[in-house]
Amino acid sequence: MWTLPNILTLSRIAALPLLAFLLWWPEWRVGYGLAFVLYVLMGITDYFDGYLARTSGAVSRLGIFLDPIADKIMVATVILTLTAQGILRGPYVGDMHVIAGLVILVREIAVSGLREFLGGLQVSVPVSRLAKWKTTFQLVCLGALILGVALPQWTVNLAGLTINFPHTVGLTTLWAAAALTVITGWDYLRVGLKHMD
Repeated sequence: MWTLPNILTLSRIAALPLLAFLLWWPEWRVGYGLAFVLYVLMGITDYFDGYLARTSGAVSRLGIFLDPIADKIMVATVILTLTAQGILRGPYVGDMHVIAGLVILVREIAVSGLREFLGGLQVSVPVSRLAKWKTTFQLVCLGALILGVALPQWTVNLAGLTINFPHTVGLTTLWAAAALTVITGWDYLRVGLKHMD
């Protein structure tokens, strides 16, 4: 039960309050820099807990249960905290970037419920390659949004707009992640509908 992969997964969950704390004050640039480092470390442990579990044969029921939950809680924590602090705001559409965050959160909740339902029917839904890309875009976009606040000096004038480069990358990949979220969510739903009355 207390294998290294499970400990790494639990460490991600345990670090979430600290991550939220560091993200709470956007004017505290050092805090956002520390949050970025912590976020990257959490992403690295996400990769290594799965890798170690597979290569060492230490895949456990606890790990299978905890790993996707840890990922979803981390994404939800960052999206909600950045939204609360007004970070999901940008050129052209202003606060409308929050919609992309909402799409991601709604999909995560819906797919979790669907997996629970299908699990009761002994139906497994494997993670698709597109879903892995969705996860990659999510990790990149949230990291870039955090980094944009930590590094306000990375701002350029482009076509009459003053933009922070990491923040713009973050908002762009946020919408890409939201689009992939809809596509992969629909794929999961189609599988689920086959098993519903």
